[in-house]
Amino acid sequence: VLLDNKPKMCSLEKRNNLWILTITGDDQNRLNPTLIESLLSTLTNLSSQSTPGSVLITTGKGRFFSNGFDLLWARASGSESAAAERLHFMVESLKPVAAALISLPMPTIAAINGHASAAGFLLAICHDYVFMRSDQ
Repeated sequence: VLLDNKPKMCSLEKRNNLWILTITGDDQNRLNPTLIESLLSTLTNLSSQSTPGSVLITTGKGRFFSNGFDLLWARASGSESAAAERLHFMVESLKPVAAALISLPMPTIAAINGHASAAGFLLAICHDYVFMRSDQ
């Protein structure tokens, strides 16, 4: 069973009691409002589908787990004050994602496939366990 969000920023795959959440944004998986909304929607839906023995593994597609907030999106607003507002918006939007991960009624594992910088690091440490490739 493959459950995808539209636009495709992350995917959720179920294999028996194992759920695999893959961040499929760009190669760096920068957290922008669309990705943050996709993550929250996916985690909200997953929370209601939890069964005894369920486990969530989160990973990223590409070179990065997540390279933090999408600062290019914030700067594209045209002014410093608007960029600061966009950054504040992303920070506030990420809080419910962190809360959803922490309160998910199943063990969670962040499988770090590359850099997890700034807000990407926050996303990783909201999991119960964090594993990283030894060559990173």
